[in-house]
Formats: sequence, C-alpha cells, structure tokens
Amino acid sequence: MTSGEPVLIPAGTVFTPEDLTFYADRDSRSLDDAIAEADLLVSCPHSGSAIPAELSRFLAPEFTQRLQFDFTDMSTSSIVRRWAEIDSRIVYVENPHPRMIRDPNRAKPENLEASLREAFARVHKAGAGNRADLTGVDAVRPVTFSFYPLLLEPSDDAGWKDLAETFTETAEHGLGVYERTRDALIEAMVEKSFELGRSFTTLSFHDTMNHTTRRDGAVNVERPEADRLPDVVALSNRGDHDGNRRGDNPVTMDPELIRTLAVAHRKGFQVDDPDAVALNQPYLGSFEIIAAGARFADSRARADEAGITLSAVQAEFKREFLLGDELAAYIMEPGVDWPTPDAERVDQLAHACKASWDHYRNS
Repeated sequence: MTSGEPVLIPAGTVFTPEDLTFYADRDSRSLDDAIAEADLLVSCPHSGSAIPAELSRFLAPEFTQRLQFDFTDMSTSSIVRRWAEIDSRIVYVENPHPRMIRDPNRAKPENLEASLREAFARVHKAGAGNRADLTGVDAVRPVTFSFYPLLLEPSDDAGWKDLAETFTETAEHGLGVYERTRDALIEAMVEKSFELGRSFTTLSFHDTMNHTTRRDGAVNVERPEADRLPDVVALSNRGDHDGNRRGDNPVTMDPELIRTLAVAHRKGFQVDDPDAVALNQPYLGSFEIIAAGARFADSRARADEAGITLSAVQAEFKREFLLGDELAAYIMEPGVDWPTPDAERVDQLAHACKASWDHYRNS
C-alpha cells in the first residue's frame, strides 16, 4: 500500500511515442515487425494516473491519492501491458497523463478556458457536492465523478488564462503524444491490413467501478442500477443491447461481430452467467470509437473490395472484478491511499484477454 499524497510526474517530463507503445518482444522485434503481425490495437485513454508536477498548484487541497486514482482507469495499465507482453497479435498504446488534464475520450474543446468557465458555473449552480450536468464541457472537469473538488477555481482573468494555458501546454508533453501515436498506429495498421488482406480492430479499453467515493475516501456508494457495469465487461459499438443499430445511428463494429466477441469473452474469462458480458450497457462507447468508426466508414468500399472488416469497439470492465475481492474491499473502506495491483491477478486477467480475442479470431 502507498501513502495518501498525490503522485506526480517530475516537472519537465516529455514522453515519446516509444514510451507509450508496447508489444511483445520489444527487445528483439521492431514496431514494424509488431504491426505486421498484429490485427488489434488496444488503447487505454484513461490509464495514466500520475499528475504532471506543473499542474499540482491547481489541485484542490482535499484531492488525495485515493481520489486521484479513483478518477482514472489505472487498473487497466498493468493488465494491458502484461497482455501486450504475451500476445504478439496486439499493439498497445497508453496515455501517460490522467484524464484530469484533458479527457482524450471526449471531443477536444475549441476553447479550453471557455469550457472550464462553463463547467465551474454549472458546478456552482448545482451546489457544492451535488451532481452537475457537465455534458459538453467535461473534457476537463473541475470536480471528480463523485462531484468532489478537483481543481481550484481562478479568482481573476489572469488566473483563468494561466490555468488554461498551463493545462494546454502540459498536455502536449504526454496526452498529445498519446493521441498522435494512437492515430498514427491506426493508420499504419489499417494500411498493413489492406496489404495483407486481414481484418483489423481497434479496442478502447476502460474500467469503471460500480461504486462512487465518499469524502472519507471509501469507494462504497453504490451507483444507480442503470449505471452499473455487468459482472465482467460491457462491450460497446454504439448500438443497442444486442449490438444492432439504434435507428439511423451508425455502429462502429458489425452487430454479428460484436455478438461473437461477447461470446468469446464469456469463454475467455470463463464466466457461467451470460449477463456477465453485456453489450452497450450502461455505456454506448465514446469519442475514441466514434472517431475510429467514422474513419473506417470512409474506407468501407475499399474494405469490402478487399474482403476485410475494420472495427472499433469499447470494453468497459467492472473495476471490482479487475481488482479482485481483497483490493476492492480495501478501497471500500475510508482511506487516502491506493493498493498496489496483485501481480498474479494481473497475469490471469491478461491471459483471459488474450484467450478472449483468440476465441474471437477462431470463431
């Protein structure tokens, strides 16, 4: 277990694409080698947890390590890194920055300062600690998902400008690198798929807990039933609960394929209850798969001619399942720290991910 102080990235740290890209046998294989063999790109937009030190002066004083890590999908990082080590069929790209800097699974604000001002205004209107509707202005949030203070509100125009400019500049040191690397990998892997005549999928990998956080740090307030994850994972393609189109809304993965993927996950994770793997509930999938799906739609005719499919899917795992009973119980008690991942469970889950996609490919 660790202390309760927020974890920081040293000031001035600038990440490179090589820092963020993972694949099997990196010591003996090049990225080009990996792309030639892989048919799946996994991206984790919310896996980063450490906060750049440049931003620490903007943090609310009550923002503890427990709240910091709960506001990320940090459980995904160790699992997908391990999966990339054992599976030569995937390439993994990881966002090193936490979503508090800017959420890459949301559309990028045209004017960050204006978006932040509106978000703070909505929080004030809702009242301290109350649920505020931040739809459309939540790429950078002033509060956590439990609506606890995250950022200090500037007191004057100079402070607003400082906040927006510092966040924007710092984001380019990691988050921006992630976005450019992710997009370049998609392009490279799509082109390689056309060259080799194989199908390609991009997977946006997340976790969400079915409980939210109290002010004492206990993550034990059960979400409303409509917001709860299934026992293992929700797979999303922007469709309905069977993976089919909702009216005229496009899907990012063919309905039959995502249903096959769900069956493959039930096998890979060895679950008996079919409802443990659900489709498009409670989430439809967000910006990463929407953007990828639109890009693939532009290549639909070319893909049909080549006899391949291009798919984008989101996987939202139940965090309690990823952590395991012991660690989930730990963070359900009051506290300010976060437990170290269980290496054995991480390995088991990574192998289950690999098995699930192997079952999918062989279906």
